Amino acid sequence: MPDCFEVLNKDLAGRIGRLRTPHGAVETPALMPVVNPHLRLIEPADLKRMGAEVLITNSYIIHQDAELNALAAKGGVHRLLGFEGPIMTDSGAFQLSVYGDIEVEAMEILHFQRSIGSDICVPLDIPTPPDVSRARAEAELSVTEERLSEAREAWSEGGPLLAGPIQGSTYPDLRSGAARRVREMDFDLCPIGAVVPLMEAYRFSDLVDVVAASKKGLGPAAPVHLFGAGHPMMFALAAALGCDLFDSAAYALSARQGRYLTASGTLHLEDLKYLPCCCEVCRDRTAEDLAKDPERTELLARHNLSVSLAEIRRVRQSIWEGSLWELVERRARSHPRMIDGLRALASHGSWIEGLDPAARSTCFYLGPESAMRPEVLRYGSRIERIQLSGRVLVADRGADEEGFDHVLWFLPPFGPYPKELAETAPLNAEVPAEADGAGIAQALANLKRLMEANSDATFEIRLKEMPPGWADLEGGGR
Repeated sequence: MPDCFEVLNKDLAGRIGRLRTPHGAVETPALMPVVNPHLRLIEPADLKRMGAEVLITNSYIIHQDAELNALAAKGGVHRLLGFEGPIMTDSGAFQLSVYGDIEVEAMEILHFQRSIGSDICVPLDIPTPPDVSRARAEAELSVTEERLSEAREAWSEGGPLLAGPIQGSTYPDLRSGAARRVREMDFDLCPIGAVVPLMEAYRFSDLVDVVAASKKGLGPAAPVHLFGAGHPMMFALAAALGCDLFDSAAYALSARQGRYLTASGTLHLEDLKYLPCCCEVCRDRTAEDLAKDPERTELLARHNLSVSLAEIRRVRQSIWEGSLWELVERRARSHPRMIDGLRALASHGSWIEGLDPAARSTCFYLGPESAMRPEVLRYGSRIERIQLSGRVLVADRGADEEGFDHVLWFLPPFGPYPKELAETAPLNAEVPAEADGAGIAQALANLKRLMEANSDATFEIRLKEMPPGWADLEGGGR
């Protein structure tokens, strides 16, 4: 683990951490509001008052503007922006992705970031968009890695942190390999880049696969920044994958478009009759008042940022209490494509289970995807440890237990379990009275695994409602 990062709590692949920088420590997950030096909707001092612990700004914009360059060279980026907390600087890769070329050399912009006192400096990588040819992805990744190697070799220890961006388009193996090499080069922070097009197109399933591939290559120790992840709707999902830092221009961009952010999606101010929020902007105004206010754009930006920072705190609380999966499921129900992201997360369940702490609060079964949450997979992987002989009863609670050597109760999605464990985690889970198909299927798979591991025992099944698929279970009801 980098010396600058300490993990304090864990849940799923997510964690609460402490990232140490020259201008102080940042608790993660954390949101970095983007500050455009030319267009400040909210002054950085106000951002800090609203709860922002760390900012991100664009060093290329500062470098190319003669006046800003001179001010930053004289007093540093912190005095330029009027913010005393940690500041991360981007290298101009965003402009490169938009315009195809920029007027600065890779090492020149990296040295400039250090010279103006940035806390986290980013080498100039090549942001390869999704769905390009593999040849292009490999060629641009090669350029990025050459620049990262040059940056790492030239970087003196002490002072600012150095980030190593991970590229590879939508090719999981390229992402994983790039991440592994970033880890081997020992960067302080590992941003996952060029994913904004996936988020803009609501391709959350592809986003999950890109992040998971990168995380698998990095290993669990490195702090991870998800570039361009600014909508509060997806913070929980990204945190569950192990992302620690997010940056948001969405609070300002959405405000300029009259968009009102919530943790469950985006609303148009013109369509609102009521403001569903009690932040300092919304609590004393009607939707009509806000729409007509001459300062509407700034006020909307303040609301959008308040909602985003509140969601970050909600994510932290969920990690701390061990309920991050439930928060992800609730957020996923806000949009059909978020459901795709949740299902993609569930498809990486075995990897997440290996990172997830075994001890946690009572879990809630909220939908079919819960059948793949770590507690369920972990129980299934260990069910063969239950050793049985003689006559075994698998039944609902309250069934007649006379004449059996062992009595197991049956609870989807876990399946059979010794009744003595009924009040222990994870079997004390809150589940619906009527199980869904995914929960039943997982329970039956676990039952089959248990029966095969205890082939000398005789099983009798007494359930009020025999689950679909029971008749197909080999050896069922012997």
